[in-house]
Amino acid sequence: MIVRPVALTDLPALLNLARCAGPGFTSLPASEERLAHRVRWAQRTFAGQVERADADYLFVLEDDDRQVVGISALTGAVGLREPWYNYRVGLTVSSAPELGIQRQIPTLFLNNEMSGQSEICSLFLHPEQRRGHNGRLLSLARLLFVAEFSQLFGEKLIAELRGHADEQGCSPFWDSLGRHFFKKDFSYADQLSGMGNKSFIAELMPRQPLYTCLLTEQAQAVIGKAHPNTEPAMKILSAEGFSHKGYIDIFDGGPVIEAPVSKIRTVRDSQALTLVIGTPDEQAPVWLIYNRRLENCRVTSARAHQHGNKLLVDRLTAKRLQVQPGDTVRAVTLPRLGQQAEAA
Repeated sequence: MIVRPVALTDLPALLNLARCAGPGFTSLPASEERLAHRVRWAQRTFAGQVERADADYLFVLEDDDRQVVGISALTGAVGLREPWYNYRVGLTVSSAPELGIQRQIPTLFLNNEMSGQSEICSLFLHPEQRRGHNGRLLSLARLLFVAEFSQLFGEKLIAELRGHADEQGCSPFWDSLGRHFFKKDFSYADQLSGMGNKSFIAELMPRQPLYTCLLTEQAQAVIGKAHPNTEPAMKILSAEGFSHKGYIDIFDGGPVIEAPVSKIRTVRDSQALTLVIGTPDEQAPVWLIYNRRLENCRVTSARAHQHGNKLLVDRLTAKRLQVQPGDTVRAVTLPRLGQQAEAA
């Protein structure tokens, strides 16, 4: 398996992935026109032809038969072209000493505090390929890319994880809050958000702090909770140093997790090493290995041995990366087996 930049020839595979992902995955719409536009924009991004505020780095996961089985992305910055809203969960303390009453009530504050930060997004792996190291390769390859080109990104990476919604596309958080002001169901609002109309929707939301005790119990229960299908991705990122600091999505209440770029495990621990061809044994650790290129970037996972500033890999790994002995690569070990089960 390799992770590489998306190409126009990937459109049929992307459409298949979009249909497999279903309507809740708004950043991967089952629309050939919209997907083609995003692919072309991603190609301009990798070519260095757009500003950070507009950058959309779209990657695909490809097997050795050149079949595309997954997708992931990085945005250069959020909120620099139009407001990018979240709720921050705070606390309001009220007391009436003469009555012996004190209340601590969670409160939602609408904010733009993540503006200018970079986002990891659009992660989807075909269900039949959710095995081995595939999920972590698809997710963490983006972090090696950030480690190599940190000047292209903000001080933080954020991830807006999908919140709770049922198979019919109903969200208890939206039904208890957003629907009162937008007068549309969650699936429609979520679709508009995926098309880039998030700020327009947010303008209809109340600016005043909102007491969560006024929401239904079902809505309160899902605040800051990731959708069950998203929990594996959250575990991978949590192992990298991402954490939830109280920010949530304004539509479904899903958690927004974040990490300073310099403290992300893959970024912090990755090294530039000289490639050597050999035969790593079965006890060799599994590494994520990146060829350090921008437009023709390629990332794979493979067993490898480090000897000083050299990394020994087999010929197939070098072929996948399109590198030669003596080339430099950026590499980092995957977590050990005891940690893999937790992060997979």
